[in-house]
Amino acid sequence: MNTPRSTHGVLNAALDNATRSLLAGRMAAGHWEGELSSSALSTATALFALSLHGSGREQVAAGIAWLLEHQNADGGWGDTTLSFSNISTTALCWAALTVAGDAALPAVAAAEAWLARAAGSLEPDAIARTIAARYGKDRTFSVPILTMCALAGRLGAEREAWRRVMQLPFELAAFPQSWFRFFRLPVVSYALPALISMGLARHRRRPSRNPITRLLRRLTVSRVLRVLAEIQPTGGGFLEATPLTSFVVMSMIGAGRRDHAVVTGGVEFLMRSARADGSWPIDTNLATWITTLSVNAIAGRGGPAAVERVLSKVERARLRDWLLGQQYRSVHRYTGAPPGAWAWTDLPGGVPDADDTAGALLALHNLGDIDDRVTEAAASAVGWLLDLQNRDGGIPTFCRGWTNLPFDRSGADLTAHALLAWSAWRDRMPQTLAERIDVARARAVRFLINVQRPDGSWLPLWFGNQAMADDENPTYGTAKVLAALCGETSAGAAVKRGVNWLIGAQNADGGWGGGQGTPSTIEETALAVDALAHDRTTTDDPMIQAINRGVAWLIERTQAGTQFQFSPIGFYFAKLWYYERAYPALFTVGALGRVASLTAPSVTPAPC
Repeated sequence: MNTPRSTHGVLNAALDNATRSLLAGRMAAGHWEGELSSSALSTATALFALSLHGSGREQVAAGIAWLLEHQNADGGWGDTTLSFSNISTTALCWAALTVAGDAALPAVAAAEAWLARAAGSLEPDAIARTIAARYGKDRTFSVPILTMCALAGRLGAEREAWRRVMQLPFELAAFPQSWFRFFRLPVVSYALPALISMGLARHRRRPSRNPITRLLRRLTVSRVLRVLAEIQPTGGGFLEATPLTSFVVMSMIGAGRRDHAVVTGGVEFLMRSARADGSWPIDTNLATWITTLSVNAIAGRGGPAAVERVLSKVERARLRDWLLGQQYRSVHRYTGAPPGAWAWTDLPGGVPDADDTAGALLALHNLGDIDDRVTEAAASAVGWLLDLQNRDGGIPTFCRGWTNLPFDRSGADLTAHALLAWSAWRDRMPQTLAERIDVARARAVRFLINVQRPDGSWLPLWFGNQAMADDENPTYGTAKVLAALCGETSAGAAVKRGVNWLIGAQNADGGWGGGQGTPSTIEETALAVDALAHDRTTTDDPMIQAINRGVAWLIERTQAGTQFQFSPIGFYFAKLWYYERAYPALFTVGALGRVASLTAPSVTPAPC
């Protein structure tokens, strides 16, 4: 790929600026923590839970003020301050404002007008049906929303209100965790605290008419409460997530368990995680995820050699030690996951998952200076990912073969990430593990070919775009898969279709959004450019033109790598939106570095 010398100079200057911006975001300890967006949904659930408990009056008042200040002009709320209004967040804010007093009456009236338009009326049945319909058979989030609305008195009189809240089979949590996959639970694998606490609340407020079911549930209450206490992290926050922890706290109070230790720990977490402006984020931090993404972005310009040029030996050693310290070395008490993996955060509420484990493996490889300690950690993680692979060849998030609910299925983005990690470490693994990698890679490639959409794109599991139909983000999914399939000869036809789709999705301004016809963002443009630049042998004019136009858009939009505007791109569970302030800079560094490695002969290209 040939780039004029003057353009190459502009590219390198923007890359240097973006790299400095990325490095400036490090913590004193040397790793990255990032900063998640404030969330109206998190703020509503947290202030309501604290209010029910009678704690944190100042935090509750500040949270109410933040909600009133950040209501959208249409009367609703979105998950972030940049998000469109949606039924879930608006209903939760509407419920939370029952504790706000007269000052919130105008905001409540505007919210009710929005809800009436969205649900067809403000009747409790209409609200409940609309919320349930948004999530289908997955009860992970519809039940918590309805539970909070019932506790707030927004679903009608007490007994009728709880009729509209589906009963979750909390009694199943009394069985061994290894049995859960056979129960076809109506919630995803990581929502066990919700299953227990909300099931208990519904059971207390409107118990089953069936005397046998009622007795069975009553007999398991003590056992499931012990399970809930056992899986609560030491920091009190389930998954480090404000919404999940808030739902557990309010449901336990609704179940008559206000003084239970789980409630105490949850309240302390909520008090501690409130922000100075009165808001709460969706999760405490994504420190491990942001750190691995940052290291791997720097490596885009030439692999470990590029990281060595940017980070000193001492800095790399500190990052390596920090990452190794985040690896789980024992069975996780929450999900039962075996040792060897990483979570998204360095805090106690994290849960080992595929995406963060793949990211950590790549970061350890890119940090270089691989010794026996690193190789041993990598072998454990590689084996963990191999054991996680589903029968369809894809990789799920947390648990192999748990359910068919969306966030427990194999994901194209997760599978692509694992494929990259296996490829990076294959030649350093013992023969038996290397042979397993070869088999798993072939299965993963087949999975990715099989799930490619007819138009050539792939859909990710954990990232979306609010301007796309069904909140999909084929740009993210396609970019991630194309990067992983680089060099996979058996996937040549699929790669060609994916490249054609990605080029066709480029906007007239040179950038990319979540898909065709959506506004360009820094995050998605950088990901698309990075993916296209993985093919270092291309002489394809449309691809080269697309890369150059994308680079020009990035340089202009970021003011040569010095200014970064973030966009809602991330999903948390059940389609809760967030943005992460670190994403634009690190994705830009990865993209510009990848292109720079193509245009500078003196730079040794990183392996695909």
